Amino acid sequence: MVYRGSFRVNTMGFADIKNVTAEVAGIVSDSRLSGGVATVFVAGSTAGLTTIEYEPGAVSDLKAAIERIAPEEIHYNHDARWGDGNGFSHVRAALIGPSLSVPFQDSNLSLGTWQQIVLCDFDNKGRTRNVTVQVMGV
Repeated sequence: MVYRGSFRVNTMGFADIKNVTAEVAGIVSDSRLSGGVATVFVAGSTAGLTTIEYEPGAVSDLKAAIERIAPEEIHYNHDARWGDGNGFSHVRAALIGPSLSVPFQDSNLSLGTWQQIVLCDFDNKGRTRNVTVQVMGV
């Protein structure tokens, strides 16, 4: 069986990282499926999804690592073409990826003790992000 749910997340951009574990867990619970996999997807080319221990130190470390890998203040051909100044955000989102699959059993996400699902908004302005969760299982 397949069940689909969605939710919205308001962000500030510039590597704003939001914990969305509760929203995903709620959709898995609403599905009334006992076991399977939940695929979480964020629409847009400047946001991504991953897991991390959602605490200030780890979140800060992730933001710093992303800045080292795809710095905001360097030349991006996307900016030269479109002039919107968010070339860095497209590269960052491509590296993180727009989706994540999480198994579940007994209607509970199979996450580690300190592991949370996070949405990372890399754009150069705040946005309302649409997140889709497709739950497949029995």
